[in-house]
Formats: sequence, structure tokens, C-alpha cells
Amino acid sequence: GLNILRRFDAQKRNILYFCGMKLSPISLKWILRIYPPFLFQQIWVKKIHAGFTGIDVKIKKNFLNINANKTLFGGTIFSAIDPVHSILLDQAFKARGMKNTVAWLKSAKIDYLKPGKTSLYFSIRIQEHEIEEAYTTIQARGKIVKTFTTEVFDKEGVKCAICQNEIYIRNLKFDLSKLRQRETN
Repeated sequence: GLNILRRFDAQKRNILYFCGMKLSPISLKWILRIYPPFLFQQIWVKKIHAGFTGIDVKIKKNFLNINANKTLFGGTIFSAIDPVHSILLDQAFKARGMKNTVAWLKSAKIDYLKPGKTSLYFSIRIQEHEIEEAYTTIQARGKIVKTFTTEVFDKEGVKCAICQNEIYIRNLKFDLSKLRQRETN
């Protein structure tokens, strides 16, 4: 069963700690595909990249997620983007050995530029140096707040939305009181 999923490729950092289980990017893809907020809104994860450095997503337009104007509901677009950066960064950190973290979306702003008249698509890529910089910051300061921008396109390549997500990730084992003492001295 799950023993197949417990392999670790140190070079690609392909192990994921998710709900206490170790999963590969492929396993995470399938978990997100059946995750109820994604499943019922027709949010389809096409691929999770090695080392959790990216994701490709399709938001399928159908009767479950259209509004009165017969375009994609804005909440569905936002729901697709909401957890992704937090999950990718958190799992990249866990693959590096930082297992006791908490990650969430701190704030977000989305601009709807054009109605989603067709299925929509977005891809997120997090560069290795961005992951390393964030990891180093968390090791030194115990937490990080980082903003990412995601663009959403229709099947013709027309940009329909831009979202800025501010992500908060904290190492729960880091003693923030010691950091505060250093800053006051």
C-alpha cells in the first residue's frame, strides 16, 4: 500500500509530508484532485512539479461553477489559487527536513480582468533560489511572509485574472521569544 509512497529522492526532494503521510508530487496531485473544494468546483490539478517547485491547474467550466452570466464564478478562480503557494512551499520545506511548520494564506488580492467564458488555466513556478531564500529566512527568523503573483488565462491565452497571495509560514519549533530578545538588545 503506502510503502510505495515512502521513497525519498534527496536530489529532487520528492517526498511530501501531508497529514502525517509521506507522499510524492504525483500523490499530492491526486489528493488535491479529490479534495472536496477542488473536486466540486471542477478544479483539476494537471501536474505537481518535482521538488514541489510548481503546479499546473485547469479550472473546468461547467454547471457547477458558473454564475448568472454563464461565466466562471470568481470564487472558484480564487479557490483554485488560495492554497497552492502555501502547500508547495510548506512541502518543499518538509522535504528539506523542516517538518514542524504551519503555512497559510495571510492575505490576497484578486483582479478579475475578463469574464471566464471558457475553462481557465494557471501555472505556478517557484524557483529553487526562492525556496532556498525562504528556507534560510525561516531558519534564522522562525517565519516568513512572502507575496506571489499568479496570472489566470482562458483557453485562447487571454488573461482573465491576476492574484497576489501573501503567504505566511512558521517553523513551530523555532523559539520566537529568543529572537525578540536579540532584537531588543
